Amino acid sequence: MRGGNELPSSWVHVPLGELGDWYGGGTPSKANDKFWSHGTIPWFSPKDMKAFRLQSSEDRITRAAVDSSSVDVFPPDTVLMVVRSGILVHTFPVAVAGVEATMNQDLKGVVPKDGVDATYLAYALRNSGRDILNQCSKAGTTVASIDTLALHRYSIPLAPTNEQQRVVEKLDELLSDLDAGIAALERARANLKRYRAAVLKAAVEGRLTEKWRASHPDAEPAEKLLERISAERRKKWEEAQLKKYAEKGQAPPKGWKDKYIGLAKPDVASMPALPMSWLWSSLGQCFSVVVGSTPSRRESRYWNGDVNWVSSGEVRFSRISETKEKITPEGLTNSSTRINPKGSVLLGMIGEGKTRGQAAILDIAAANNQNCAAIWVSKTEVRPEFVYFWLWSRYEITRSGGSGNNQPALNKSLVEQIPLPLPPLEEQREIVMETDRLLSICDAVEKQLKTEDARSSRLRQSILKRAFEGKLVPQDPKDEPASELLARIRAERAVQSQRGNGGGKENGSRRGKEAEPV
Repeated sequence: MRGGNELPSSWVHVPLGELGDWYGGGTPSKANDKFWSHGTIPWFSPKDMKAFRLQSSEDRITRAAVDSSSVDVFPPDTVLMVVRSGILVHTFPVAVAGVEATMNQDLKGVVPKDGVDATYLAYALRNSGRDILNQCSKAGTTVASIDTLALHRYSIPLAPTNEQQRVVEKLDELLSDLDAGIAALERARANLKRYRAAVLKAAVEGRLTEKWRASHPDAEPAEKLLERISAERRKKWEEAQLKKYAEKGQAPPKGWKDKYIGLAKPDVASMPALPMSWLWSSLGQCFSVVVGSTPSRRESRYWNGDVNWVSSGEVRFSRISETKEKITPEGLTNSSTRINPKGSVLLGMIGEGKTRGQAAILDIAAANNQNCAAIWVSKTEVRPEFVYFWLWSRYEITRSGGSGNNQPALNKSLVEQIPLPLPPLEEQREIVMETDRLLSICDAVEKQLKTEDARSSRLRQSILKRAFEGKLVPQDPKDEPASELLARIRAERAVQSQRGNGGGKENGSRRGKEAEPV
């Protein structure tokens, strides 16, 4: 296997296994405090592989850990690769260790032979990362993994030693400029996130519409809106109760209306003050909250119908106009999920990732699963967008307010208790219009940042590709050809093999060092 074709005449393709001494890693027992407490030796793992040059690690181990476990100390300028991790689905992390260190079993390290520049080798691996994932990944493993023997056999282009140094100098120059641009993009993205949060906060606290309120002093206060909502909800409850009595052939008993229990007002002692025309309410006080369910997956007749059905994974601060899955009327009937009206606001209730606390607006009538709550905002005069913006603004607070043990979660009761600032109806329209305008600007900027990010990624790959095609720096006919360098490496390896030190295990190498492939 090789990561290129046409090369300058002074270059050669070489299997990775021939270019250095390979090291493996391990994890000292976490139960043994003397292996970890006050450790001074860097211990690299996939979580450290975020930079190209590594000087420190999150975790450190002691000399006792090295002496008593499978980890081995490798020298500076060792090229590290992640060979087992979920991140291998998307990328092949490579770095150069700038210090003497150790690593865990999810990494492999290569100490390059004399004449092979460590940074050159690391750049070459980065250039071939996608190809390595395609050709060297293990099939059928639970966690994405690289086949070490396949990696040993994978060939990279090797330049003459002097040219390697020129390639590294040019790459460092070009890629450092590119990295500076990417850092600027990251700062812009962070600023954009803060700006969006500030817009939402100003919207739901009334600061976005201060001028509007000043010019509309006669706008109906939110108190009147809540009175209508409460009266309508009581009316529907009474109608439902009368229907139940009628179905049983009974007359309503004396005092039956007194059984109506309205939801208590929320505790807003810790909530910020609102404009005079606003008031604090709660989701449950204003709206019906419905939790869905999932029809049995074992019953094929319940699925692939024409009833829209939303999973919690689709609730991602967006508007939902179509669903990934649909159920049949029979699936709807044989489960406890219900069809939510268009304009309902969905709220993710369960999930360790980002799902819990995220919201979405239904632009279609749809049922939903048990992991999200449907808030029937459109059954009232309240604007669904305002409720959506409110839930978005308090995403982190909602996430931290779940209940449960192993999987923090919300439930219907907790969702109903979520406080809600209620503005006058006319002001809600103004808030939604102005917030939409400002957020659309954020969306346009974010789209441009993604475009620039993709452009930077393509440019990086283009620079690396040119470098390892021999087109980034000029060749010098005075340089010793890479073929002669390779011949010396192979001769040295043959001598070591004859001495019984095949695989680079000079001086009684420890357990972490791996034999070179033969």
